[in-house]
Amino acid sequence: MNAVEPSQGGVRLQLHIQPRAARTEFAGRFGDALKVRIKSPPVDGSANDELVRFLAKSLGVPRARVELVAGHRGRRKTVRVSGVTVAQVEHCLGVV
Repeated sequence: MNAVEPSQGGVRLQLHIQPRAARTEFAGRFGDALKVRIKSPPVDGSANDELVRFLAKSLGVPRARVELVAGHRGRRKTVRVSGVTVAQVEHCLGVV
């Protein structure tokens, strides 16, 4: 699977998350995933919530369009974003 793939009316992202970072930011590729540093610790879903907020803001979509599909408790996550294209995601996140 690629890091960014088309999916039913949007895209599916494979992400590798680094919690407790100095700031929340996109950090390039990590194998076949995109690496995202998250400032929040992985406690009570706060890192997941911050990830959804960060992706929604970065991609210019409402939070309701960003859905955590798999990996709720791990570093490896699959996220579906509705209403965007692969090209839009690659442009907004600077993916090459």
